[in-house]
Amino acid sequence: MNTKNNKSALATLVTVFFFWGFIAASNGVFIPFCKTYFNIDQFQSQLVDFAFYGAYYIGALLLFIMSSAVKRDILNNWGYKNGIVYGLLLSAIGAFVMFPATSGAEQGQTTVFYFVLVVLFIVGLGFSLQQTAANPFTIALGDPKTGSHRLNLAGGVNSFGTTIGPVVVSLVIFGSASWSTNELANMIANNEITLITVQWLYVGVGLLFLGAAALFYFSKKLPALKSDTAFEPAKKAQNLLIVLTLIIIGCFGYIFSTYSDDAIATEDLEQTRLIVLFIALFAVIVSVFVANSSATKKPDGWGAMKYPQLVLGMLAIFTYVGVEVTIGSNLGELLKKGVEGSGLNALGLPVLNDSELGSYISLYWGGLMIGRWVGSITVFNPSKGLKKALLIIVPYIAFGVIILVNSIKYSFTSNEILFFSICIAVQIIGFFIAKDNPVATLKVFSLLGVLGMLIGLFSSGNIALFAFLSGGLFCSIMWPCIFTLSIAGLGKYTSQGSAFLIMMILGGAIIPPVQGKLADVFDIQSSYWIAVACFAYLLLYAYRTKTVLDKQNVTY
Repeated sequence: MNTKNNKSALATLVTVFFFWGFIAASNGVFIPFCKTYFNIDQFQSQLVDFAFYGAYYIGALLLFIMSSAVKRDILNNWGYKNGIVYGLLLSAIGAFVMFPATSGAEQGQTTVFYFVLVVLFIVGLGFSLQQTAANPFTIALGDPKTGSHRLNLAGGVNSFGTTIGPVVVSLVIFGSASWSTNELANMIANNEITLITVQWLYVGVGLLFLGAAALFYFSKKLPALKSDTAFEPAKKAQNLLIVLTLIIIGCFGYIFSTYSDDAIATEDLEQTRLIVLFIALFAVIVSVFVANSSATKKPDGWGAMKYPQLVLGMLAIFTYVGVEVTIGSNLGELLKKGVEGSGLNALGLPVLNDSELGSYISLYWGGLMIGRWVGSITVFNPSKGLKKALLIIVPYIAFGVIILVNSIKYSFTSNEILFFSICIAVQIIGFFIAKDNPVATLKVFSLLGVLGMLIGLFSSGNIALFAFLSGGLFCSIMWPCIFTLSIAGLGKYTSQGSAFLIMMILGGAIIPPVQGKLADVFDIQSSYWIAVACFAYLLLYAYRTKTVLDKQNVTY
């Protein structure tokens, strides 16, 4: 393909990145609404993420198992283009199922919530197939050395979806009017606000999926593209992942069984649920290190897992996706959870209701858009001086877009704009220090993430709120850095390594429910210690992976 065709193909390809962002960030508004509408606790509300991101893991694992069974890469046999089309069609089916699955549902019908989870799981399965194809597809549309910059550009489009998604969904569910907390609660209790708007929203989304599938299928600009690498079996790695899956299903299955209609949430039961969740979390961590330890001694059957940079990267993707999702998904509860008798939330700010959360969730996900727009500057090959100027200008242009999008329903105060502008300035300094080096970038932004979460934990008011919101800015640039470092030096195992990394989006399914249960057992603000732990591992990963790659003399 020539350069012009490459750009046209890339422009078509990034449309799916928009969809992923729109739906994923919309969950941040949908989760607190579900908690109110279905009368569920914070852990149960986080099952929205468990269903959605768990589907990424299950989808990638099933594809790997089926490919192993037929001894060829099924996705490669289809081609990246067809893989995306099939994924869009599967997501469309899930979106259309939302209408009959929730038809006639009323406030307080908790059982209907589980049908919603099934719908989100089907949509997520389609996204899993799309993402497994789209990431290597994006890298293949040009020089591999600039592949991470194209991923950043696609990520910028993805983040535009994450910015407008919460605003659109908030408008669809609650309208443009501002309700008091009590008025909103009464309207939901009296079924004046129902799921009918959500049903029609998903019908519209399903039609968009179908339109995108048609665009991809009939596009002459977009090549079919297949990987040149042969499928590499990894029986031991596959068996380990199956065992891990059974452990996770067992842990969550047990917890689900304790939520029967007649169950009473005692303190002991809540603590037991939390312990079981940590068992699932540690099962992932232990499995990854067992794989690497065994593969080091006897690499046969482990495939790409014999490379320590991949194993470390799998856990890095797990914690990165987990922390990115959990900060945003629990943000609604942080802002609406009132301290009894005070009219203030855990941060000492006025309590917000479900209809008022969308703008802050949009601001959090907008932080990811800001970083990814900056990360994509290199794609356009600016001069050195221009690039320095753009590193300062682009973030604030992106912030202006966020303010403009949110002006549909909400106007940020001058104080809020000032606080977030300061957070952006810190991010800009981080970009200048990192100088486009993936290891340095991870070190700088992981450290900033740790500091941001600690400030949020030990302060109050706007300082705490914007410290937590800054997590989006610091997460923004991590995906391409981790992905690039994790598959460096894998050779013929690159495709398989990419599949394993996609599986570890599982972090978005495990970590938010863990934080949700921490909030149930302790309190919502202190539950953000889980975010500190995630950023701390990412900082450790940056140091450790550099040592590993240098030892192998791998360039990155």
